[in-house]
Amino acid sequence: MLGAIIGDIVGSRFEFNNHRSKDFELFTKECFVTDDSIMSLAVAKAIMEATKDKDLIIRSYDSNFYSVLSESTVKNMQDLGRKYPNCGFGGMFYRWVFSDHPEPYYSFGNGAAMRISPAGFLARDTREAKDLAKTITEVTHNHEEGIKGAQATAVSIVMARQGATKNEIRDHIIANYYTLNFTINDIRPTYKFYETCQDIVPQAIECFLESTSFEDAYSNIIGW
Repeated sequence: MLGAIIGDIVGSRFEFNNHRSKDFELFTKECFVTDDSIMSLAVAKAIMEATKDKDLIIRSYDSNFYSVLSESTVKNMQDLGRKYPNCGFGGMFYRWVFSDHPEPYYSFGNGAAMRISPAGFLARDTREAKDLAKTITEVTHNHEEGIKGAQATAVSIVMARQGATKNEIRDHIIANYYTLNFTINDIRPTYKFYETCQDIVPQAIECFLESTSFEDAYSNIIGW
């Protein structure tokens, strides 16, 4: 989560202004927190509330748990989102946050992946990461590409946490989610900002896979 929030702040000043170089300062006075950090916190709180009565060692998630998690996700995303109405929400998500009857709206926007890091932190394996990501994501982004983007991100996180090599993560993503048939240098000259999971999650994962350090991962992501 800290990594996701740091990345959100570092990248905030470049969101609609592509920077095609790895030469830049990570933090400046132009950086700010966006809706992706706010929603990451909301997702974390939702998971904490849904698991508060379960033993984290012996717990076994069932359909009732995922129902509770879904309700908790809606509640916390709305509660926290309404406190920060000007943090950068897209139009459809803004209306969902302030709706009295929030319903999923078949989105595949990249916000699905940007807020999902808490699921990757809690999950004990890739199956659980997929289930948590799907439940959390489909309260708004119930398009298959939105769910896939969130699942690929959460799965990558849990695999990295558990010591998988970058080659193992790459192989898993290629086998189950995206064809990573490019390098960051390949796409740097022409890539532009996209708001969809299918056009940004594979590239973000590749940025991590090519990175040589914590800071270098951010440099790859901003500078592609």
